[in-house]
Amino acid sequence: MAEVKSPIPGTFYRRPSPEEPPFKSEGDSVAVGDVVGLVEVMKSFIEVKSEVAGTIKSFTVENEQPVTAGAVVAELDD
Repeated sequence: MAEVKSPIPGTFYRRPSPEEPPFKSEGDSVAVGDVVGLVEVMKSFIEVKSEVAGTIKSFTVENEQPVTAGAVVAELDD
């Protein structure tokens, strides 16, 4: 099972804005480089990109939950 990890500490967001749908949901296919969320720190938003291809099995953090650098935010099936 592959994992998508947060590149920095901050607050994880699954949507680009509250009015828009999530970047990805459980069951969605993910290609290398696809954005699965954002991490906000000090009013800057950093994209969380997948380094592997697969299908999202689950998100391990909720929307707007704090994360640490290297924390797993999503698990992928190959």
